[in-house]
This record gives sequence, structure tokens and C-alpha cells, in this order.
Amino acid sequence: MHLSRLALIATALLASGPLFATDVTMANGTVSFSTPDNWIGIMETQGDPEVRVFQVPDPSPTARNTLARVSVTVKQVGDMGGFQQYVSQANSKAQGLPGYQAIRSVSNTGGPDNVLYTANEAGSTMAYVEHYWYRDGHAIQLRCLRPASTQAGAAWQAAFDKGCQGIADRLGK
Repeated sequence: MHLSRLALIATALLASGPLFATDVTMANGTVSFSTPDNWIGIMETQGDPEVRVFQVPDPSPTARNTLARVSVTVKQVGDMGGFQQYVSQANSKAQGLPGYQAIRSVSNTGGPDNVLYTANEAGSTMAYVEHYWYRDGHAIQLRCLRPASTQAGAAWQAAFDKGCQGIADRLGK
């Protein structure tokens, strides 16, 4: 009886979506978040800016041409004016990407700036979601990009989006 309860609990946990297991801290511990266990750290820089990049494995043939990934960048900016300049520069850079198409841009007072767009990469259309926060003299950028259309299907896209939103929720606190 005891083992069947454990099996039931384990099954429920697995069915609930990705488990957040990899803890990450940046900017001397002032920025922290967790990533789903199956995400692979592919790049890390120290200094200013400090960057962490994670590959989100796409099990489909789509992955041969594209790399689904999530990055968190922390840059010292000093004040709100520096933050606004950082966001403006990032938006200008995004608009310069081949095939850039804005989906939506929303700025919420007291919350992150959110930018959604598509652009072309390696012959594929990629969906971008970017979030920005200002905290303790730092600009924080979360960028999530995945194929706009993948043979991995809707469940994979939903899991990717859920993982990205989980990081956004943590960074927004």
C-alpha cells in the first residue's frame, strides 16, 4: 500500500509539468531563479553584463535548424534612466533582426516590460518573448526564443512557455 501511494504521488508530479530543479544565482546573489531540470546550460559569462543561456531540448527534427533557448542577462545601469536606455537599445537591436515582426509590446507600471515578436533565424521563424526588470541598480532581461512552429507539437511549446513564465514569475518578485 505504501509503495502504491509513492507511485501515485510520483506520477502526479510528473504529470504536472516540468520540475524546477536547477537553481541559478547571478549578480552576487541579488538575482535568482530555477530552470526545469532538462534545460542545458550552454553559456555563462561573469562580469558586466553577466549572462546565462540555456538550451531547451526540442526532440523533433525542427531542432536540426533551430536552437530553442532561454537567456538571462544582468547589467549594471545605476538608475531608472540607464534602465530605460538599456531596454531601448535591446528593442532597437531586436527590430534590426531579419524578418522582425512585433506581436505586442506592453509596459506595466510596477511590473516588467514585455516584448513579443518574431524574427528569422537560420531560415526559420522564431518566436521571442522578452521581459525586463529594474532592481538594485541592475537591468535584468529574460529572453525566451523558440521556433514559432515546431514538429515537437503543442505540448512541447506549452512546456517551453511554462518554463519561461516560471522564470519570469520568479524574477518579477
